[in-house]
Amino acid sequence: MQTSFHMSLPCQSVKETKHFYKSIGASFGRSTLSWVDVNFYGHQITFIKAGKFNFNSPNYVFEGKILPSFHFGIILDHTTWKNVYDKFMELQLDLVTGSIFLKDKAGEHYSFFVKDPNDYMLEFKSFKDSNDVFSF
Repeated sequence: MQTSFHMSLPCQSVKETKHFYKSIGASFGRSTLSWVDVNFYGHQITFIKAGKFNFNSPNYVFEGKILPSFHFGIILDHTTWKNVYDKFMELQLDLVTGSIFLKDKAGEHYSFFVKDPNDYMLEFKSFKDSNDVFSF
């Protein structure tokens, strides 16, 4: 069964949020001055103007790299992942550089992070074998 996720998050500015997501290729659904639905690779993220959200544990270490503990993202095929990565580099977005995690193990994947204007970290992943998304 093909399904999509929905997530609702507070944002500081609907206008800045729309500008950022448009610049990375997202489209939009319904919106008002206080909220916007973002089409993020076929998934719905609703950003609601509510101010900055504070996270108490912003990082963790995985395979020697410091990563954001609170993040969300998308899993893409490798060609799309590479195209997105190259586009974001051209836009000179502040990326947490692409890395390979779990090299030569079940779940091997490429990953990079980018911060949106609300300080949310978005992760873009591409698995070497798409059947390994939930493997261990």
